Amino acid sequence: MPATPDVPAAKVAIVTGAGRMRSIGREIALCLARAGCDVLVTGSGRAPEQYPDEEKAVGWRDIDSVADEIRALGRRALPVVCDVSSEEACFALVERCVAELGRVDILVNNAGAARGADRRNVIDLDPDVWRHVIDVNLHGPFYLSQCAARQMVAQGAGGSIVNISSIAGKLLPAQHAAYAASKAGLQALTAAMASELGRNGIRVNAICPGIIDTSRLDDIPRADGTWDRLLSQYVPLGRAGRPEEVAALAAFLCSEQGAWISGQFYSIDGGQAPGR
Repeated sequence: MPATPDVPAAKVAIVTGAGRMRSIGREIALCLARAGCDVLVTGSGRAPEQYPDEEKAVGWRDIDSVADEIRALGRRALPVVCDVSSEEACFALVERCVAELGRVDILVNNAGAARGADRRNVIDLDPDVWRHVIDVNLHGPFYLSQCAARQMVAQGAGGSIVNISSIAGKLLPAQHAAYAASKAGLQALTAAMASELGRNGIRVNAICPGIIDTSRLDDIPRADGTWDRLLSQYVPLGRAGRPEEVAALAAFLCSEQGAWISGQFYSIDGGQAPGR
């Protein structure tokens, strides 16, 4: 585990999509808490019967469990169910963060639409599925970034926004039209916001993970060797990434060590998309 970057004390972070036990969002929230942040964590409000067996086995409680972990680190935590595809819900989320935690210094847009029905050829893609993916993956980060950035500007102390994109937004693969378009759009939004908000001391960057071993990818068979073949074929380093590796990069971009970095799209993919 790399050393935790130094995030100045008394910072408040919002991390979306942080409720799953094996997830990038949970690890980012915990990494920021270790660095000294109070953290608002969001989830979609999954019903317990929808939890995977490994979560049910340990009595996992989604964002409430993550909030307990943050408090155990000595930081304040605020778990909030939020539909990030709703403009009203996103604006209410930022307002609640300010009301209960006092400010907003860091926003990590990590929530993403579930895999599945969107992985189709364009001619077979249901327009409702297309709209859902764009709503969650692109409109949500826009809504939250707009409201959080307004708050950061009003505070006058700068801030950091990190968008969790994907190498799909660079590789633009077949049968990923909705997902790739949403992530490429998120990278464009990142660049535009970085250019606009830099004068206010607000840095905006994107992280583009490759194949990360989270519950999001549990639909890929493991027992028959499909998972291993996928890694062998596409990842030069020969293994999947770990959520905590993405979290370490996110925390670095929010830290004093990353204070002169803005407008960048960082691939973290084991070499899957070299030079991109």
